Amino acid sequence: MDDRQLLQRIQELVDTEHRLREQLAEGRIEEAEERERLQRAEEELDQAWDLLRQRRARKEAGLNPDDAGARPVPEVEGYDQ
Repeated sequence: MDDRQLLQRIQELVDTEHRLREQLAEGRIEEAEERERLQRAEEELDQAWDLLRQRRARKEAGLNPDDAGARPVPEVEGYDQ
C-alpha cells in the first residue's frame, strides 16, 4: 500500500467513525454496537497512521518505504502521543 492509498484508507476510516456516531445519535444502532465497531475502526486508523509515519521516515532516511509494515494493534495502541 503506497502513501496515497494509506491516506485514502485513513479518510475512509474517519468517515466510518463519523457515520457510526451519526447512526447512534439517530438511534439506528445500539451503543454497544457503535462502541465495538468504533473501537475496531480506531485501531485500524492508528495502524494506518503508524504505517504512514514509518513509510515517510524511511523515505526521509533514503530507505525503501515499501519495507515498512503494519505493527500489531497492542504495539501501536501503547505509544505515547
